[in-house]
Amino acid sequence: MKKSAIFITAIISFFVVLVIFAFMPSETPAADKWATGVTIRFFCGGDPGDAFASIVYRGAKAAEADLGPKVEYVFSGWNMQRLLNSLREAIAVKPDGIAFMGHPGNDAVMPLAEEASKAGILMMYQNVDVPKVRARFGGGYVGAILEPQGRALAQEAITTLGLKKGDRALVITNWGLPGRFIREGGVADAFAEAGLIVDKMQSIDGMMANPNLLTAPLTAAFLKNPDTKVIVYNGGQVLGAAEIYMKAIGKKPGEVYNIGFDTSAAVIGAFKKGYVQLTSDQQPFLQGYLPILSLCLTKKYGFGPMFLDTGHGIVNQKNYQAVAELAIAGYR
Repeated sequence: MKKSAIFITAIISFFVVLVIFAFMPSETPAADKWATGVTIRFFCGGDPGDAFASIVYRGAKAAEADLGPKVEYVFSGWNMQRLLNSLREAIAVKPDGIAFMGHPGNDAVMPLAEEASKAGILMMYQNVDVPKVRARFGGGYVGAILEPQGRALAQEAITTLGLKKGDRALVITNWGLPGRFIREGGVADAFAEAGLIVDKMQSIDGMMANPNLLTAPLTAAFLKNPDTKVIVYNGGQVLGAAEIYMKAIGKKPGEVYNIGFDTSAAVIGAFKKGYVQLTSDQQPFLQGYLPILSLCLTKKYGFGPMFLDTGHGIVNQKNYQAVAELAIAGYR
């Protein structure tokens, strides 16, 4: 079955479930709060106000309001050790379910997932998948399928921006974290296979909360290779700051292509000014809403966990206005 058909089937199934529950008698006093009594720890990934984490949080809050579970939210500043420590704390209080960002990777998450399983805690994962963990201890995933998402962005850049053999690309991500560089690794591999020269730059701690931290090292990387044609950013927080980086290296809009992942008000602003050419939208609102829905469905009615690829859209200079209003409002 083609990917598009699978996606359409998943969407139809999702709405069928919603219709079923719209007419199902509730076991709780409020008919529209059928998940009242379910307790969940939800991991938002970044810090409050983070351009990406704030959209995930908004989606999770909408699910909490719609369904009625008690949800406690965890912000970690995208720090892997804080994520893991907070997961240990979450398991210790034994909620019904935990929705966790899989960035630390399979090896780091595996022993904690085993603890959660032994404690009878349901698990969902969002944004970064941990397939080996899920294979052993269960749980679903809501987020982009990372390696194909990265390759799709690279192919779109080659096709629409005219990148060719011999052009130089700079790809930024956390190359030291196996669970985190899968997506950008897909970009780098696709570029290399097309004959581009690929340079890899290690992301800077704290840059997602403060994109200015990337300015100096990015400038240094560009000065080392001033023929760089395209820069790939590993999140909307830094992609949205492309204007700052281009001014630091003395480049006008479009003289260096800036591409990456996610939409936000800042990314839309950079599109309008011509500093950003492409981004892959992974719909973080769904990564907030659907893990909570899935945990509630499993806890209350025994449904299996959801698995949904949210990384389906390429936003470019021709179509960014179609998502601009929702991005500015904090939903895309």
